[in-house]
Amino acid sequence: MTDRLRDQLQAALGDTYTLERELGGGGMSRVFLAEERALGRRVVIKVLAPEQAADVSAERFAREIRLTAQLQHPQIVPVHAAGEAAGFPYYAMPCVEGESLRDHLARTGPLAAGEAIGILRDVAKALSFAHERGVVHRDIKPGNVLLTGGSVTVADFGIGKPLAMSATGAASPETLTQRGLALGTPAYMAPEQATGDPTTDHRADLYALGALAYEMPTGAPPFAGRSMHETTAAHLSTPVPPIAGRVPTCRRPSPTW
Repeated sequence: MTDRLRDQLQAALGDTYTLERELGGGGMSRVFLAEERALGRRVVIKVLAPEQAADVSAERFAREIRLTAQLQHPQIVPVHAAGEAAGFPYYAMPCVEGESLRDHLARTGPLAAGEAIGILRDVAKALSFAHERGVVHRDIKPGNVLLTGGSVTVADFGIGKPLAMSATGAASPETLTQRGLALGTPAYMAPEQATGDPTTDHRADLYALGALAYEMPTGAPPFAGRSMHETTAAHLSTPVPPIAGRVPTCRRPSPTW
């Protein structure tokens, strides 16, 4: 986000939040560390990227954020507030101390079986809770799994897609994602999600969880092409490389990785 747009965002937020610095972001959002002035607490503000905001009405975004805000669970980072500022939909969530699974893997390398299983179990709990309440995350990846003192939480449900299906299985027309708009991170996207299929449902999250399960003992996701197109094509047509080829101890009857 340019400095000009950051200034516009701060002006629109007024006295509610003070933006401190930009933390980064991806194709779907920009991320800022901020202070919530009234309570004196640090929060993370995620602003929908301009190319995404153009396809999402403020009313639809608010509807879907309200659904996401109902996810109160120990393994889910909650949504504090949401709105529109400078024409961009945004939402605020707590600033979680600790490190992401992405940073943890970069620092330690492949994980031991016990640690990986514990992380997967907690992420699965978060997904099960959300799916039961009609919310699909759509961007499960190491950067959205946060590790703090033995606790595991999943962030970024604010850009999730409600699991709004009719009795016939047809996708609701009032979902944030429409046909042709693939939201997510290519290395973890299910084939149907990568092609922008509007009927993508909770199974896409389970596919991404499988990619996490593959990456933690090996140090890399099953597919990591040189471009988004190459990675997406691998998910669509290439068999998953056997994990034993990267972690030989997985061949044992009781693998310890």
